[in-house]
Amino acid sequence: MSGEKIDGRFDAMDDIDDEDSDSRVDVIDFVLRTVEKRDIRFIRLWFTDVLGNLKSFAISSEDLEQAFVEGVGVDGSSVEGFVPAEESDMLAFPDATTFQLLPWRPSSSGVARIFCDVRTPDREPFSGDPRYILKKVFRRAQAQGYVPNVGPRVEYFHFAADEDGRPQVPPALMDHAGYFDLTATDSSTDLRRETTLMLERMSIPVERTFHSNAPSQSAVELRYAEAVSSADNIMTMRHVISMLAYQAGMAASFMPKPFSAYSGSGMFLYQSLFDTSGNNLFWGEKTDAYELGRYHLSELAARYTAGLLKYAPEFTLLTNPTVNSYKRLVPNGEVPVYTTWGRTNRSALVRVPVHKPGKHRSMRIELRTPDPSANPYLAIAASIAAGLKGIEEGLELQPETVGNAFELSPHELDARGIRHLPRTLGEAIDVFERSELMRETLGEHTFDYLVEQSRNEWEAYCSAVTDWEFKRCYGTS
Repeated sequence: MSGEKIDGRFDAMDDIDDEDSDSRVDVIDFVLRTVEKRDIRFIRLWFTDVLGNLKSFAISSEDLEQAFVEGVGVDGSSVEGFVPAEESDMLAFPDATTFQLLPWRPSSSGVARIFCDVRTPDREPFSGDPRYILKKVFRRAQAQGYVPNVGPRVEYFHFAADEDGRPQVPPALMDHAGYFDLTATDSSTDLRRETTLMLERMSIPVERTFHSNAPSQSAVELRYAEAVSSADNIMTMRHVISMLAYQAGMAASFMPKPFSAYSGSGMFLYQSLFDTSGNNLFWGEKTDAYELGRYHLSELAARYTAGLLKYAPEFTLLTNPTVNSYKRLVPNGEVPVYTTWGRTNRSALVRVPVHKPGKHRSMRIELRTPDPSANPYLAIAASIAAGLKGIEEGLELQPETVGNAFELSPHELDARGIRHLPRTLGEAIDVFERSELMRETLGEHTFDYLVEQSRNEWEAYCSAVTDWEFKRCYGTS
């Protein structure tokens, strides 16, 4: 058993399979003993709706053992994207491997959190649970001998808050610092430090934090973890960032593009496949046999990358799910617009970071389209499914794009097999709706819900009159 208690904390056991009943019993027993020993009074059970909103309710520590066995009733009709009122009964089963103390709560009569798997009344996995969707993709990869790992870097803004703790409208900048700036005016320095300390107390290692490109914009990069744990970590990080901002009298915003004049926020996903022995399958001996071989990236990684490029237009609705997402995906040299890959090219859809000699485990690719408004479970599930499809289909990777693809003519783009990503939410919905891979990955329930929900948002946006239109059209003859 790989989990262990360190200073009263619990390291999630990523190698415990749900079907390994003996290991599961051991983990549950460990959690129950820890709850008693640490005088934990309340357990907060976490899960997400289909749109990626964190949901939570608390139970008494005395009821935790029963919750592990029988689950806890949830009204699924009140959760976005779950079930209608006539099918409302659902069960939330705590995943003991995600047990962690909440370090911002009092140490006496403390509080812990556990992520849950949502099931139907007959205890079958609920097909609309985003965490279950990612687990399905993860297990599909495992069946092929792969262990998907993901390391996220999330950007966000700090704004002045109104009396309700929400960002002021229009948003008010808290500083005018830029990328990697160290200045006395960076109001978020202490918040980034507190975020790091809080996450590490929850056994979520932080690689680095820094001030990002735009004023009032920060970034937090987490160490890689297996895919489901990585999505759990993103949800935890977003909650911690928002909570600390509120306590400081500010508001955190994960809106992809708050300002026309400044860079938007991304949720960059570093991805790799390991084998069951812990070897990074994306690393390869240096070779000139194929395009990426010169950079120590394996042929398996090349086919995975080719899958991302081929299916990116189909999963863009999941990585960029809001109207505002497409205000960020514009040709400015900083974000992807086309299905390209490159090494130093940050306008590429997939970037291959420079290999560090001797650091085989760090070999990875970076998917640069996602933004922090996405549901991380669905975004990660869709991108891994696309990469695996590239391997299954034996796809050949197109040549590297050097420079900005938007400087190429339509004829040059076609000749290189480069396609434009969806330009609007409406385009993304149309491409997504035709995707058999996304339907298979998400299941009918979630797939149909997202199409309907996204079309409603797009139609509402298209019928809304904006300030831009008033300035442009008001008073014209």
